Amino acid sequence: DVALNEVLMKETDTYRSQGCTIIFVAIQRKLAGFLALSDALRPGSAGMIQSIDSLGVQPVLLTGDNDQAAQAISQKLKIHEVHANWMPEDKLTRIDTYQKKKDSICMIGDGINDAPALKKADVGIAIGAGTDVAIESADIVLMKNDLQDVATAIELSKAVIRNIKENLFWAFFYNVCGIPLAAGALYPVFGLKLSPMFGAA
Repeated sequence: DVALNEVLMKETDTYRSQGCTIIFVAIQRKLAGFLALSDALRPGSAGMIQSIDSLGVQPVLLTGDNDQAAQAISQKLKIHEVHANWMPEDKLTRIDTYQKKKDSICMIGDGINDAPALKKADVGIAIGAGTDVAIESADIVLMKNDLQDVATAIELSKAVIRNIKENLFWAFFYNVCGIPLAAGALYPVFGLKLSPMFGAA
């Protein structure tokens, strides 16, 4: 057994509050120091969160990391809803809860533990440098590993849906106008009819 130094323990508190994992180092059974380990944020994470937030998308952090690490990350990224110490099945349950509220869910992940949630979400987005399982489970793969592409994908999807709605409107509009003309419904009263060639066009 190695006796822990109280002074050293207090020094670790600062790192723990930043979400670091502490590993104590002993040499010949005497405490020599400690290592503070933490995950580095992906480049572009903060910018991506700001971008999707401006698009009206609410970011939520679901992580298997401990609560301190999750809170430290959420403060850096300004994410208000955080769930830590979660197993893959917990993520699935949360996604199911959102879907029952008729919310559209987009899940972003890169690990094996993210794969079930990526499959369950309405849209799963995997990082190109992630695990093969995550990539296979996702609907969209970010080949450049640039998280800003998440916001681009959301903007693109909104533009596509807008285009579809506009096309449907005009299709219904000219059919509502053209079908009575083509059928000759307005010919007896107004003498209007639609040539078959125009109808075909």
